[in-house]
Amino acid sequence: MANRRALVKRRKAVTNTRKITRTMQLIATARFQAAMNRATASKPYSEKLAEMIRDLSSVAEETRHPLMQTQGDAERSALVVLTSNRGLCGSYNANVLRAALAHVRASDRPLDVHMVGKKGESFFRFQGQEMETVTKTIDDKPRFDQVQPVADALMERFEKGEIASAHVAYTRFFSPGKQVAEVLQLLPLVDKVEDSDSEQDTGGYRAEYEFMPSPEELLNQLLPASVRMRLYQCFNDAAVSEQIARMVAMKAATEAAGDMIKNLTREYNRARQTHITMELLDIVGGANALA
Repeated sequence: MANRRALVKRRKAVTNTRKITRTMQLIATARFQAAMNRATASKPYSEKLAEMIRDLSSVAEETRHPLMQTQGDAERSALVVLTSNRGLCGSYNANVLRAALAHVRASDRPLDVHMVGKKGESFFRFQGQEMETVTKTIDDKPRFDQVQPVADALMERFEKGEIASAHVAYTRFFSPGKQVAEVLQLLPLVDKVEDSDSEQDTGGYRAEYEFMPSPEELLNQLLPASVRMRLYQCFNDAAVSEQIARMVAMKAATEAAGDMIKNLTREYNRARQTHITMELLDIVGGANALA
C-alpha cells in the first residue's frame, strides 16, 4: 500500500512545479508577442532594401562589388550559430545545433565558428568542436548595435580574402505555427531576391528608378547595410522562435503536471480508502472476538 504522507508531499511538489511552469508559459507568451512585433516590423525594410539592391545590380551589371564576388582562394569559411542562453525551450537549440553541425561536417573548408549563446557553447565543447568566438551578451531582445560589429567583422574578413563565405545557422520564423532551423548564406551576396508578397500582388512589376548618385556609389552603401540587416533579421527570427518553443514546452509541462496531480490524488484517495477499510475490519474482528 502506498504511503499516504509520501503521496501528499509528492503532490505538493508537483503542484509547485506546475505553478512555475505556468508562470514561465505566461512570461514566454508576453515575450513572444514583443519579439514577433520586432521581427515583423523589420521585414518590410529588409525586403525593400534587397529589392533596391537587385535593381541596382541589374543596372550596374559591369560593376561587381567585393561583397558579391566569390573568394575562391580563401582557405577558411565562417559560420555564425545562434542559440539561446537559457534552456527549457524544447528542441529549439537541438535543431539549430544539428543543422550547424551538419554544415560543419559537410564543409569543404575549415570553418571559423562564431557561437552566440551559452547552450551552443556547451554543446560544441562537448562535441570537441573549436570555436573562434563566443558571445553570451545578446539576449532575447537583440539590438542592432549588438549585431552590427559581428556583421562588420565578417565583411572585413571577406573583403580581405580571409574567408571564402559566411553562413548563419538559426531558426527562421515563418509563422507562430512554423519555425525551421536552417543555414543561411550571408556572404557572398547573391543577385536574386526571394519572392515577397508585394511582388506577387503586383504581378512581378518592377519599379524604375533614376539614380543620383550613380548605382555603383549606392551599392557601396546599400550592400553593407543589407548584410547587417539580414544578420539582424536572423537574430530577430531566432528570438521569436525561441519564445515560441519555450511557450509550447512550458504549456506541455503544465499539462503534464496537471495530469500527474490527478493521478496522485486518485492514488491517495485509493490508499486512504484502503486504510479506512483495514481499520473497520480490525474493529469488526475485535467485536466478534469479544462476542
